[in-house]
Amino acid sequence: MTPDQIIHARRSAVLDHAAKVGVSAACAAAGISRTTYYRWVGRAQRYGLAALLPKQRRRPAQPNAMPAQEVSTILAEAVARPTLGARQLLDHLAARGVHRSASGVQKVLRHHRLATRRQRVAALASITAAESGLLTDAAQDGPYGFCLAATGPGQLVCLDTFYVGKLKGVGAVYQLTAVDVATRWAVVRLVVGDKSAAVAARFLTQVRAALRAVGAELSGVLTDNGPEFTGRAFTSRLAELGLIHHRIPARSPNHNAVVERFQGTVLAEFYRPHFHRVRVDTLAELDAPLQAWTADYNRRRRNRGDYMRGRTPGEMMRTLNVRKTA
Repeated sequence: MTPDQIIHARRSAVLDHAAKVGVSAACAAAGISRTTYYRWVGRAQRYGLAALLPKQRRRPAQPNAMPAQEVSTILAEAVARPTLGARQLLDHLAARGVHRSASGVQKVLRHHRLATRRQRVAALASITAAESGLLTDAAQDGPYGFCLAATGPGQLVCLDTFYVGKLKGVGAVYQLTAVDVATRWAVVRLVVGDKSAAVAARFLTQVRAALRAVGAELSGVLTDNGPEFTGRAFTSRLAELGLIHHRIPARSPNHNAVVERFQGTVLAEFYRPHFHRVRVDTLAELDAPLQAWTADYNRRRRNRGDYMRGRTPGEMMRTLNVRKTA
């Protein structure tokens, strides 16, 4: 069912409800004004119930809008020559048939977050990292988020915590999550109560052991600025293991998108169906099926994203480990 069909069904239901309980009661229940109700009734009486469908609004005509092909050319030239400004790019663009003013070119670059030299250099470094695996500091700080590039398993592992819920007789349950950027291999752990830095430090040890079991060596982690990842117990454990700690900017969860996306997947594919299927009275009753689901995610579930392209984390882990030893 499309959004327009949903709106049509709701409007029709309001009219039907008004015939049973009265206009005032139906409008109050639906949260609409009587004016809106009578406007719908007028449409239905003149043109039939089909008139309750939302009006299709055509895209506004913009005769002076820059063609998409020219925009693509400007962006390609800007990234290919990241140290050149808009005025210096004009000759290169003219050679490719794009004749625009410097202000027009700069407006396109600003719209696509490529207005400064630093942004263009970071974009070029990020594209290079995605295509060749060459990872630089500029790529890590680029516009696509420094969590999105890693050349091998264990080089960068995203960590985060996820509130599962409050179980009766158990307490508040949190999930600690780790996802390897290069392979999307996931490690999870459930804890009850406070998600402290000491708990996160123990989870770090678990993640290191889990990656070693599949042939990967942990060398760096990416976290937000939560107290469990900035506390002394966690930072001390990082120093003991000799790990590099990357921290995302404040209020920027998109920089930790790899683990955030996994947590959305585990919520939709495991927790919601599981809590509707069985009763959970102990943490062990929840942890066992969670670990089974995670093992299936790592070895059997295919990821259809642009990066994975239908491969499983296990397949990525084997491919990159073979490439590393070759």
